[in-house]
Amino acid sequence: MKLRVECRRVALAFFVCASTSLLVGKSSYQTHKSRTPEYTFKIIRTYPHDSSAFTQGLAYRDGFLYEGTGLKGRSSLRKVRIETGKVVQRLDLSPEFFGEGITFSKNEIIQLTCQSQVGFVYDATNFRLLRRFSYPGEGWGLTTNGRELFMSDGTKEIRVLDSSTLTEKRRFTVHDGDISIDQLNELEFIDGEIFANIWQSNRIARISPQNGKVLGWIDLTGLLGPMYRLESGAVLNGIAYDPTRKCLFVTGKLWPSIFEIRLVPKQLK
Repeated sequence: MKLRVECRRVALAFFVCASTSLLVGKSSYQTHKSRTPEYTFKIIRTYPHDSSAFTQGLAYRDGFLYEGTGLKGRSSLRKVRIETGKVVQRLDLSPEFFGEGITFSKNEIIQLTCQSQVGFVYDATNFRLLRRFSYPGEGWGLTTNGRELFMSDGTKEIRVLDSSTLTEKRRFTVHDGDISIDQLNELEFIDGEIFANIWQSNRIARISPQNGKVLGWIDLTGLLGPMYRLESGAVLNGIAYDPTRKCLFVTGKLWPSIFEIRLVPKQLK
């Protein structure tokens, strides 16, 4: 997640409670029309969120939202109470780091950074730093299926990492038909599929982790009213999922609200 001018992105948070039959399509995220299934949404509930948080990564565990925020000098790892938006635990990164995506790996939290080519592994209970790891290029989004980690870097490719060594095993290209989809940002693994924010758009792609095919699109246009777009970088970003209640949480950078929504099939014209 990033703004090219300041590491390419900006943060605020949103949540989306949805039964997990989702998705929307408009390829290469703007012009290509396809038969890929599309969904819109219905807002069920609105929650408060820290509007100064530059949300880069989002994850859910045991009733709490875990949030990675960005911008140099403002990057952090947080544990947040969903109902109130209160930050109940926080670790600030050193000022030289621009925080990025996060995910759980067993009892650890893994966090990427934007251009420093370094990631951090923390104890999930107390946020104690356990170790660092390195990777080439940029780090954007991160998620896991429990066996492997999936990492985005703003391109059309998703890297697959070994969950123990955090070394790259392979890559695959994301595509909707014959159109490659780039600007892949925050990621979440949901019921066997990867959900990905497309940076600077209102769409989330649902992706097959086997071959990179876009299985559907979620269109969240209008989720946050235009009167709240206080900064140009305050774009949709951040996805988390509660598998027990089938709740999908979606976030944006610097947004003042968190939304619980239900996905609704979109009528194609």
